[in-house]
Amino acid sequence: MNIRNITYPALFFSAIAMGSCSSQKAATSSTGRKPAPQTASLPKPPPIKAEPEENYRTNLPVIGREFRGAWVASVANINWPSRNNLSVEQQKAEAIGMLNMLADNNFNAVIFQVRPSADALYTSEIEPWSYFLTGETGRAPYPNYDPLQFWIEEAHKRGIELHVWLNPYRAHHSNGGPVSSLSMVNKLPDMVVRLKNGMYWFDPANPKTQGHVSNVVRDLVKRYDIDGVHFDDYFYPYSAYNRGADFPDTASWNAYLSSGGTLSRADWRRDNVNRFVERIYKEIHAEKDYVKFGISPFGIWKPGYPQGVVGSSQFDELYADAKLWLNKGWVDYFSPQLYWPVDSKGQGFGALLNWWASENTMKRHLWPGLNTIEVKSHDRPSEIRNQIDISRQVLGSDAGEIHWSIAGLTKNPGMLSALKNGPYKEKVLVPKSPWIKAVPLKAPTLFVADAGNAVRASWSTSNLKEVFQWVLFTQYNGVWETEILTLDQLSRDIPKSKGGKVLNGVAVKAIDRLGNESDYMARKIK
Repeated sequence: MNIRNITYPALFFSAIAMGSCSSQKAATSSTGRKPAPQTASLPKPPPIKAEPEENYRTNLPVIGREFRGAWVASVANINWPSRNNLSVEQQKAEAIGMLNMLADNNFNAVIFQVRPSADALYTSEIEPWSYFLTGETGRAPYPNYDPLQFWIEEAHKRGIELHVWLNPYRAHHSNGGPVSSLSMVNKLPDMVVRLKNGMYWFDPANPKTQGHVSNVVRDLVKRYDIDGVHFDDYFYPYSAYNRGADFPDTASWNAYLSSGGTLSRADWRRDNVNRFVERIYKEIHAEKDYVKFGISPFGIWKPGYPQGVVGSSQFDELYADAKLWLNKGWVDYFSPQLYWPVDSKGQGFGALLNWWASENTMKRHLWPGLNTIEVKSHDRPSEIRNQIDISRQVLGSDAGEIHWSIAGLTKNPGMLSALKNGPYKEKVLVPKSPWIKAVPLKAPTLFVADAGNAVRASWSTSNLKEVFQWVLFTQYNGVWETEILTLDQLSRDIPKSKGGKVLNGVAVKAIDRLGNESDYMARKIK
């Protein structure tokens, strides 16, 4: 991760001058992220009295962890931008409003749709600007800016992960305006078929399709400071999209048979998707180890799994063997869309989540998708809270969920208050991903000095570019408290007393892109 320009507190340098370490130049960022404004530095105060061994070992509390994400859909202007004719400033204001809401309510991830239908809400040389962004396929925003880069910078300022959400096979949405000469439908006609509902779809069996989508994903991972890549449930399309008719891939099927293929047509289709999912997973990690790959499949694999479950079969209709992907560990996180209420007789939330958990043989993250906006319940906030409680019981320390969609939060103040006053009362880190190798972070260097009624704590580390967040620990009357801080927060004035309790100690840890903790540095306070 590249680090934004940071202005260090004057006290930090005075401590360095006292022999703690050598002077450092502020790191310069290629991401363009700017720090929060710093208050004026205080004159150098006398150092506080401390124990002879200031950096001491202690028992710090366990930091809370849970993945708390929300989907932001751009297709058909569902969430952002709310219209395709907004000015750039209006687009930015909407994005900031959403991110502020997530940060204020202790979310730590956003799943942002950047490729709704073979188009781009970012600067791309592979596919055209999205109709949903500017009202015309291929037309850049004016004045020109990169929406994805803006979302990344603003999310990271708030300590929020940004996962790019792509629909891999949809080539044109029926709400996406006319099919112009700049559309991929016309640029790659040999890879695209037309469905009876007016949509266009890439043929998943065509090797060129897989190569094209692979190029799009690798381009995003290589050029942007993202935290994850996310696919939704659209692989082969739902049958209703073609009005019940079979998917029109006869040319590819005949070519497969002519080459000596022996699979059934259904198994051949599933094999096309399986090989593609495995490829994307490996290519993402070959480019950047720390970028997570997640898929959010339809919540039911097949009717009868588990016993009593009824409904559509993604295995048979979408040719998506999602159970296999989870069994093989071809994802870093898996978010089945469990959009039914807890008491649903044919699709019970708890039964489905427990079944998916039993299939998680590679111990990847299992973070269900929740239908926050329209779950069938007379009391949606209570229903969603119940689902979060069940998820925590089933998933334990690796709990998490993604809310469909952010509109279920922005348009329902009751939902927000139910979460903020209940399960999301405290900020937490995302769960660790131990199967992804990472170089351990060095412990930060912590400086403390007297600032009157407070102690000024300042910290940094030699590998600052690898840090995503900090965790600050303060101890009053022997009891430790925890606070998660954003990357730009490099100092804090800590009251010497609070509620009649006396400050005894301060400690700090660094957190990397995968939620891994560094060792800590702690100082006793007297």
